[in-house]
Amino acid sequence: MRTDLLRFDGAVEHDPAIDAWMKEHRGELGAIAQQWFEVMRKCGDEVREILHDGCPVACLGDAPFGYVNVFTSHVNVGFFHGAALPDPARLLQGTGKFMRHVKLRPGTATDAASLSRLIETAYSDIKARVENG
Repeated sequence: MRTDLLRFDGAVEHDPAIDAWMKEHRGELGAIAQQWFEVMRKCGDEVREILHDGCPVACLGDAPFGYVNVFTSHVNVGFFHGAALPDPARLLQGTGKFMRHVKLRPGTATDAASLSRLIETAYSDIKARVENG
C-alpha cells in the first residue's frame, strides 16, 4: 500500500529563519542542535530546510526527513520516518506510528558515528520514498 508523504510548502536551500532560531538557542544545547542540523544540511544537493512547528527541519525538496529541537535539558534529533529506520545501536526513542528521535544531553557521550549513519539513512530513505512514490 502506498503511503502519501508529508510535504512542507516553502522549504528553501537556506532558510534565514533557521539562522535566527540558532542564534536564539546558544549555549551547549544550541551547539548540539547546530552540529547535527549541519550534518542533515550536508546530506545532499537536494536538501532544503524550513522552520516548522518552531524547529529546524531538513527536507529532500519538500519532503521532510529530519529535525532538531532544543528543550530545557536536552536536544532531540528527530526523524519523520524513524520507525522504519534500522537502528542497530538502539539510539531511537518514541512510540509514534512514524516519528522517532534521539535525545542528546550535554556532558553525556554521543555515539556520533551511529547518529551520523541514522541521518544518512533517513536521507536515503526519504529519497527512495520520493523517487518510488
